[in-house]
This record gives sequence, C-alpha cells and structure tokens, in this order.
Amino acid sequence: MMFPKIEAMVLGAVQGLTEFLPVSSSAHLIIVPWLFNWTDPGLAFDVALHLGTLLALLVYYRREWIAMGMSLFRKDDRDNRRLLMLLVAASIPGAIIGLAFEKQAETVFRSPLLVAIALASLGVVLWVSDRVAPQKRTIREITFLDAILIGLSQAFAIVPGVSRSGATITMARILRLERQDAANFSFLMATPIIAGAGLKEAPHLIHMGLTSDVYIGFAVAAAFGLLAIVALIRFVRARTYAPFAWYRVVLAAFVIAIFYARG
Repeated sequence: MMFPKIEAMVLGAVQGLTEFLPVSSSAHLIIVPWLFNWTDPGLAFDVALHLGTLLALLVYYRREWIAMGMSLFRKDDRDNRRLLMLLVAASIPGAIIGLAFEKQAETVFRSPLLVAIALASLGVVLWVSDRVAPQKRTIREITFLDAILIGLSQAFAIVPGVSRSGATITMARILRLERQDAANFSFLMATPIIAGAGLKEAPHLIHMGLTSDVYIGFAVAAAFGLLAIVALIRFVRARTYAPFAWYRVVLAAFVIAIFYARG
C-alpha cells in the first residue's frame, strides 16, 4: 500500500535529522506518527530511511573510509589502520546485543511512556557528562578498551528514546574525548552498524517493491542526514551538547503530558 507522499517526506526529514543529532531517531519515528495518528508505513519504508542515512554517512566520511581501506595495503599508515580496528571492536558489542533483543525493540520497547522516560534519562546523563568531563583526548588517542565501552553503550539504543548517537557520544564524553571527535567516532562507528542492518533487511525492501514513497523517504533522509552531520560537527566545535540534552527533557515532558491527556 502506498504511503502518502507528504508523510513520507516528513518522516524522511525526521529520520535524517534525528539519526545523527543525539535526540533519538527511533523515538521521533514513534512519536510523530503517534501524535498525528498516521498509519504504519511498513518495513520497506523503514529500511529505505536507514539506507538514506547510510548514504549521508558515506558521503560525509568518504575520505576517512577510503583512507582506512587503503591503510590495509600500506604498512606505514598505522593510524588509519588502527582506527579501522577500533571501529571493528566498537561495532561488535552493539551488533550482538541488537540481534539478541531485536524482537523486543519492535514490540515491548515501543510504548510512548517508555520512550519519554528514556529520552529524559539520557538527556540528563548527556548534560552532566558533557558539563563535567574535560576535553582532553582526540580520536587518535582512543584505546581498544575505550572503543569497546563506546560500543557497549550503543547497545542501550535498543530502547527507543535512548539514541545510538546519544549513547555513544555520551560515553565518549565520559571518556574525555573532545566534543567534535566524540561525534566523529560515533558517526564512523554507526556506518557498519547501519550498513549491516540495511543489508539484513534489504530483501524485505525488494520483496515489497520500490514505490514512490520509498524513494522519497530515502532521498529526504539522505539529504537531511547529511545536513544534520555537518551542522552538529560545526556546532560542537565551539558549543556544548546542552541544547540537545534539554530538548530531550522537554520532548519527554510533552510526550508524557499528551499520553496522560489521551488517557
């Protein structure tokens, strides 16, 4: 069944923006249809949105991924080869836990009230960690233990409202990474995770057909995802993550108010 084009555009923009800003894309993709009583767009559309954000990542970090790939054939390029190994180590914990709790993420964890609690909780943790932790380390100073800890934090994103980027950026800041490099490592680490999830669900996309709303969602998610990456990296060069932390708390309060108002 065709999903209305305006709704496809809205959800594509929501996915693109919130996948990379530490405010939880899964929460927004639950909250927006819930607020407007929209029908479920289906798995094929959801896969298309994630592939759109994957394209945004590949476009923005194309030089980094090419350099890491080439480092496998250059003995003297230890920095990029080490970064690639760190990303592999960081991706494993989240992938394992994500597969183990996939069904719960699609059913048990989708209550708007639970989403609101997760939004507010991580918002407070993000604000405290970003305010307290000094900016002493760069992406080149990440250890394998740091990478595993950041990867484990990604597993909490199985609960909508936590946010993959929110959890990993928060852990990176706890580990005293600079704000900009906390985001860079988070986004680089998201690339194989999103790619793996997209490839796993790609057969559903092909089986259900590539309708116009799927193309629209993919294109809008890619465009807004790229915009979000650029904007966040520039923003945190001189500012803190506080606005995103407080946005999460305000949104959580709004969702709770609507939830109880509807009975």
